[in-house]
Amino acid sequence: MEVYLVRHTETVCEKGICYGQSDVPIAAPYLEIFESIKKQLPQDAIVYSSPLVRCSQLASYLSNTIIKDDRLMEMNFGNWEMKNWDAISPDEFTPWMNDFVNVSVPNGESFVELYNRVNDFLENDFQHNTSKAVVIVAHAGVIRSILCKISGLPLKDAFNNKVGFGAVIKIVL
Repeated sequence: MEVYLVRHTETVCEKGICYGQSDVPIAAPYLEIFESIKKQLPQDAIVYSSPLVRCSQLASYLSNTIIKDDRLMEMNFGNWEMKNWDAISPDEFTPWMNDFVNVSVPNGESFVELYNRVNDFLENDFQHNTSKAVVIVAHAGVIRSILCKISGLPLKDAFNNKVGFGAVIKIVL
């Protein structure tokens, strides 16, 4: 089965802002980018999306019928949401940077927690037995976790998976 992993386009946030599960809008103009993404995808695919507007807006452009799932949301950065990365206390930031896989952000989650919820979606609610292609519109963290799962890449190496804004990555499950 063909699965297309699609990352949302750029947001209005300045570079250096941690916005994880904050519901920030995408930057305009975007219709030309949306159209370019759409041309890379099958027309009759089943479309899943994170409920955050930066994904659901793109998903709605791609299909009239989308399935939103909270498990496809970006990592919860808790106390760090909408802060500049440079403004995060080294006492909090350093332990997480040393082991982002297992260390949770204060009042947020760790990468393994994100991985587990995405894996729950893939194993329990994802339509595996379909003749149609599937499109998942999500965030870099979600896409990286899926790529780690299918390739067997250790989670600590997740950032080896490059996932730019508006990226379309085709995989076969």
